[in-house]
Amino acid sequence: MTGAVVVGTGFGARVHVPALRSAGFDVIALVGRDLERTKRRADRVGVPNSSASLAGAFAFGPVDAVTIAAPPFAHAALAVEACNQGRHVICEKPFALDCVEAEAMVVAARRAGVTALVGHEFRWAPDRALAARAIADGLIGEPRMATLVQYVPLVADPDARVPDWWFDAERGGGWLGASGSHLVDQVRTWFGEVDHVSATLPTVARRDGAEDSFAVRMTMRAGVEVVVQQTAASWTPGVVGVAVVAGTDGTLELAADGVWLSDRSGRRALPVPDDLALPSAPGASDDPRHRYTHLELGPYTRLCEALRAGIEGRHESGPVPVPTFADGLACMRVLDAIRASAAADGRVEPVSSSPVA
Repeated sequence: MTGAVVVGTGFGARVHVPALRSAGFDVIALVGRDLERTKRRADRVGVPNSSASLAGAFAFGPVDAVTIAAPPFAHAALAVEACNQGRHVICEKPFALDCVEAEAMVVAARRAGVTALVGHEFRWAPDRALAARAIADGLIGEPRMATLVQYVPLVADPDARVPDWWFDAERGGGWLGASGSHLVDQVRTWFGEVDHVSATLPTVARRDGAEDSFAVRMTMRAGVEVVVQQTAASWTPGVVGVAVVAGTDGTLELAADGVWLSDRSGRRALPVPDDLALPSAPGASDDPRHRYTHLELGPYTRLCEALRAGIEGRHESGPVPVPTFADGLACMRVLDAIRASAAADGRVEPVSSSPVA
């Protein structure tokens, strides 16, 4: 069986471990900064070994892959270490602290010749994947405008328990990296590369530190105009928002009850084809630690399946494009431009497209 090590005792233990197992990996060790806590959480999820370092985890047995769910400030060093040791990698988002780190990660993976993926698992979420296919198949003609707005009830209460780095900008905290990175990847998957942005990074909750919200206008190289806006500090009982893509011949809506297409013939739901269906997910949980597991685990299993296919040399194209370290770098370039724009009161900022040395 293919051996894997998971770095991270939060999301790593909660999602990476079961997703890897579902994809056929043997998770042999859990890595965390606090060895006692790491051992407790390893025991809870049935991982036989725990370690305070990646090097220590390699001593427990054959390791083919490393998945990284440590805080963002640790991503680059861990990913480069794993690549330099010839291990295949999944690294969580936000991919790195900035483009300089992201480029170093891409170079390390390229030199090692390993499969190196980034944790944009929501490419496999049925609504996003179905919308991507509808756009690619021309069901709305030429896409011209998209709006993705969400109000998320996660940290409206400033006393809400979150990891200590979540709102520490120097350690990679902030809602732009935590959630905005997923939306940037979604927009890139649908429309191609971003040309320039204008943005603000407000804080809605009564809290100090990095932003809990973002408002971004993106202009794509293909000419699509996109507005992405989200706050994690909504007091609504659930997530509310709108996701619409307007094209020359039709309009897509992503709603709680599926993806809808409106055109000359009216409005209709698009069925999810078999190749975009996900594995069965666990039920929703009242435990705050598990409130999104039912949404995350199926897509993450597909990401881990893609990792295993790469390890085994199976590079056949699937129904969803696999997010690689190159995608992680491209996303970081957009995030860097957003931060630069916000720091300059919304000035229009170009997104770099320079090749990696």
